[in-house]
Amino acid sequence: SPRYFTRRWAVRPEEMTPVYSLPMDVRDDGEAYTLTAYVPGLKAEDLTIQVLDDTISVEGEYSQHEGEALVRELPSGSFRRSLRLPFALDAQKAEASIEHGVLTLRVPRAETARPHIIKIAGK
Repeated sequence: SPRYFTRRWAVRPEEMTPVYSLPMDVRDDGEAYTLTAYVPGLKAEDLTIQVLDDTISVEGEYSQHEGEALVRELPSGSFRRSLRLPFALDAQKAEASIEHGVLTLRVPRAETARPHIIKIAGK
């Protein structure tokens, strides 16, 4: 069966630790980008979101499940996703929320990345 998260291995000095990549949908309405991702069971304090220039990074960690399991398919451990977008972003106006396990992040384009209509003065 397909897994929701893609597993990568990141080398850390102590051990080989799985790091998952968070799948996202991205929409562009011309003024802002809206990103959505499934983050079941996580709260706002479980995530770190950074916006720098044209790049958005989302990091978090699912708790480790204790004990033996016959089947282990739920995500556990760290995940990280960085996404570079075509235009510079306005980090000061970014808004994020989590509702019913869905992260929604809206980040406006920087003012310099938005089209401006220039009126021509006639004589």
